[in-house]
Amino acid sequence: MAVVWWAAPVAPADAPGLVAVLDGHERERLTRFRKPADQARYLAAHALVRLVLADAVGAPPAALVFDRTCRCGAQHGKPVLPGGPGFSLTHAGDLVGVAVHPAGAVGLDVERVRELADLDGMLAHVCSARETAADADAFFTLWTRKEALLKAVGTGLSTPMSAITLGPDGVLDWTGDDAPRDPLWVAELHPAPGYRAAVAGSGDRPEITEERGDGLLAAQAL
Repeated sequence: MAVVWWAAPVAPADAPGLVAVLDGHERERLTRFRKPADQARYLAAHALVRLVLADAVGAPPAALVFDRTCRCGAQHGKPVLPGGPGFSLTHAGDLVGVAVHPAGAVGLDVERVRELADLDGMLAHVCSARETAADADAFFTLWTRKEALLKAVGTGLSTPMSAITLGPDGVLDWTGDDAPRDPLWVAELHPAPGYRAAVAGSGDRPEITEERGDGLLAAQAL
């Protein structure tokens, strides 16, 4: 089973207990954000993933040690919990999300639907030659599904979204030298009105549930 947790951002000043569960790397990143909204999203997402994973592996949330080794060897890559389940973080607007999948890697993305100044240009970036999208809502549906897939396979936006063609049941085609060979699944989610979200992974599609994580954050906040 894959579980996706959604929560509202939390201001650091209102949640010293959440700041305390972060490690030095995360606290340093937190202080880099100049906008309070960015700080609140970062804190909620990274504290929530620690609380959820701590329960999954039976360890205190502050004791979790993540491996952030990038392809270049530096510690600024996608975090992985050695010996723990796969997980993915995302945030947009007034939402943060954490997906946890014990069976393997997982990717999660959420976007707030909004008007785009250059919708045609963005559609050209995200659509393959076989795909079309008529408006911003369709664009963000397509974007979140492809971003979730790219997070799941670990390439991120270094792979062009136009290399992926999606159909109603998932991936129809993926071109390029770095195209994954394993079967992939992707599912749309429903976090809140005005948002589009998706979760993805490899192998057989698991049962997917969506939960609210605000209570977990509130219990640890003070």
